[in-house]
Amino acid sequence: MHRTVTRVVTAHQQREGGGFVVRRPFPTHGLDQVDPLLMLDELGPVTYGPGQAIGAPDHPHRGFETVTYILEGESEHADSAGHAGTLEPGDVQWMTAGAGVVHREMPSRRMQAQGGTMHGFQLWVNLPAALKLTPPRYQELRGSSLPVAESPDGACRVLAVAGRADLSGSGGGAVEAAIRTHTPILYLHIRLVAGGRGTLAVPADHNACVYVFEGQLQVGGSPVGRGQLALLGPGDAVDVESAVGAQALLLGGRPLGEPVARYGPFVMNSEAELRQAVLDYQAGRMGRIPPEIIRA
Repeated sequence: MHRTVTRVVTAHQQREGGGFVVRRPFPTHGLDQVDPLLMLDELGPVTYGPGQAIGAPDHPHRGFETVTYILEGESEHADSAGHAGTLEPGDVQWMTAGAGVVHREMPSRRMQAQGGTMHGFQLWVNLPAALKLTPPRYQELRGSSLPVAESPDGACRVLAVAGRADLSGSGGGAVEAAIRTHTPILYLHIRLVAGGRGTLAVPADHNACVYVFEGQLQVGGSPVGRGQLALLGPGDAVDVESAVGAQALLLGGRPLGEPVARYGPFVMNSEAELRQAVLDYQAGRMGRIPPEIIRA
């Protein structure tokens, strides 16, 4: 059964972090989440001049995972667990905040000094109640290591960030992502040339959506434009095609079906757990970012 589009949501724009603008298709008015996915932000593309680049200074997280995927630019990160590094074009960082970390994400020092173009995404993935306080974990992959599935004519290419990219329904290949997820998650980057088409497998027990960030796309026969997100109905596959060429994210996961309590950077199951998260952060129990790893 091939999935069709049940609703199209246009992303709104808002400021985050140190003042950068994001396009956010959810949460937004009328679409709180795509369980277990809590939030999707697209940053840019935006071109900064020397000294203009901004990011997200020190901030806490608890109870969920953040997934950062960089298409253009460079981002430096560090956290209270002692992790630090730089993400370059194509790279992925999958951070399980779990019990809590203090984190920062900033344009690289080179970009801050010289300027440049930033473009990327951050996805928030909910954790089930039993794993809300799991120890923090990092997974980072270079873009060159992401597996790619292709249609027989090469007009449809799918990079697997999480889950399985399976084009066998249209005669293509199938690949499995290297990222280890706590619950079943699908995160695929679709690239279609003009006239390209493909049929992608989507697990029948997943909620799923498609976000278009370049060009125009037909999703299950419905038109979806730049900055729009298509919610998908039931089924085990979805057809995509583009007359002009397009890029999009196919996102999904097995729903948790649990209560969601949010307060800024904390996502728990109850108001009491949120209050405890705030108290723990204020008391320093989520740690602080060591100055030496920021200067390194």
